[in-house]
Amino acid sequence: MVSYFGNYTIMMLILRQAAKILANLIVMGSSILARAFVQAYRQALSNASKNGVAQEAVQNIKAASKTMTEAEARQILGVTEDSSWKEIVQNYESLFERNAKNESFYLQSNVLYKLKEPVTK
Repeated sequence: MVSYFGNYTIMMLILRQAAKILANLIVMGSSILARAFVQAYRQALSNASKNGVAQEAVQNIKAASKTMTEAEARQILGVTEDSSWKEIVQNYESLFERNAKNESFYLQSNVLYKLKEPVTK
């Protein structure tokens, strides 16, 4: 009986040590991977700025986020400031349908998304 408990105690000590070693390996490995990821990201940013990719991406984001003025929206729809809401909706639907008949998904997308944006005065 005594030797069984002695072996059990030794086995538990070994398992605890193994768990500590495994935890240390996981922590060290993850920190090494994190440092490598940060270094690779910095290098990618450096390469992008050298190639002008970053400036192009910023310009594309600015161009995509440009909001339409109310005058531009009215001009596209062919309405005036005195037009009724019903006339505006009819012109919108007509423009959307004409582009659908011509199978112009690009124009349909622009009509749908550009005119649904909040307009600025």
